[in-house]
Amino acid sequence: MSSVACHRGEIWVAQTGEPPRKHWVVIVSLNSRNQNPNADSVLVVPFGSKPAIAPTIIKFEAGESGLPGTSYLRGDLIQLLPKARLVERLSRPLSERRLREVSLAIRRSFDPDAPAGNLDA
Repeated sequence: MSSVACHRGEIWVAQTGEPPRKHWVVIVSLNSRNQNPNADSVLVVPFGSKPAIAPTIIKFEAGESGLPGTSYLRGDLIQLLPKARLVERLSRPLSERRLREVSLAIRRSFDPDAPAGNLDA
């Protein structure tokens, strides 16, 4: 059981991988799971710093997400992460619009019928 309080759309520093390393992630699981004291894990999507263009990758300019530089959210790398590996919450969560874009990027990683354009189209 976990006492970590996290919410969908929040950006966290987390220990990911084996061996664990600090990495920025965004929480994408539903709050019903995130707030459940019996659920000891959450779904996250990692940020990366290497430029990439793909339907599953979203570019964030420096400062937009509270991260220090331009970063790329990788919807194709969604993962289950124990809540105990969440280290520190950043002060600025993603906007509702950006969170919808993340959801669409995740969907594009497994659904060939997912829309390929942006949310304005």
